Amino acid sequence: MNYYTGQHQHYCGVDLHARTMFLCVLDTRGYPLLERNIKCDAALFLKVVAPFREGLVVAVECMFAWYWLADLCEREGIAFVLGHALYMKAIHGAKAKNDRIDAQKIAALLRGGLFPMAYVYPPKMRSTRDLLRRRMFLNRRRSALITHIKSTFAQYNLPEPAQDVARPSQREGVAELIPDPGASRNVRLDLEMLEFYDATLTKLEQELTVIARDHDPDAYFRIRTVPGIGKILTLVILYEIHDINRFPTVQDFASYCRLVKPAKESAGKRVGSGGAKIGNVHLKWAFSEAAVCFLRRNEAAKLYRARLVKRHGKAKSLTILAHKIARAVYFILKRKTVYQPESFFA
Repeated sequence: MNYYTGQHQHYCGVDLHARTMFLCVLDTRGYPLLERNIKCDAALFLKVVAPFREGLVVAVECMFAWYWLADLCEREGIAFVLGHALYMKAIHGAKAKNDRIDAQKIAALLRGGLFPMAYVYPPKMRSTRDLLRRRMFLNRRRSALITHIKSTFAQYNLPEPAQDVARPSQREGVAELIPDPGASRNVRLDLEMLEFYDATLTKLEQELTVIARDHDPDAYFRIRTVPGIGKILTLVILYEIHDINRFPTVQDFASYCRLVKPAKESAGKRVGSGGAKIGNVHLKWAFSEAAVCFLRRNEAAKLYRARLVKRHGKAKSLTILAHKIARAVYFILKRKTVYQPESFFA
């Protein structure tokens, strides 16, 4: 956990919502100079904080609407800090809670050097990263349609179709295998939606590949040298990381990817683990998916996993393999090299 320890003349805590924002400005002694609820308007925000612009720092908790405020502060030369939502327990654990209290606590944590920082993703690549996340959401919806088709067959105690409905060329006549007309129409509706998702995702993936290569082509092709990491996984990894230098060590990177289980200890005794949801869920998915794909047509990887299974079991062996792939990607980007199987399996 990293805390913001910068010293300023004025500390502005913002409890940000979709349409409104509550501002609290403290001086160096912790005395409140301003407490006001305003609309989410750039011109109005600058007008309200104008008397405190000298040595001003603005802090906000990480939520879905922070983009515009971060970009505004960058344009105006105002220091901006983004708070890690899961670490800011001092805000959420109070006996009483409202916008005024939350804004005061954000400003107080900022002033005291106890404000947990989240990464402020740069605007240039932000929209493409969000587009990749949207693509993952749509792909899960597509998978849900395929699952629903199979479950419909199970509802009527019918064998699953021999065709692979995930492939467009094998969907012909699948709906007609169900004698009930209503259920057949239900499956036909799923197949029609699958056609739409296939066309949309194919077009989106082509556009994303072109955009990504424009940003950092060297990193793109270096990550592609890892077996099992294709175009989409490369894009997800590249855009979720952005800059590998923001992780001082490979352990920090693995923790950010949710590939380690942090231990909780007290008086020298282990009392469990926690923090499973702290980190980047998209990188967790990407490296877990890469571990499965890594095993395909890779005999050396299959032998390595067989050894892991004997020691740790099936499920944990995949997690260890995902962790190892993440470490390999870290050093590939850090050292600007390519995948080397001799080093990976050493």
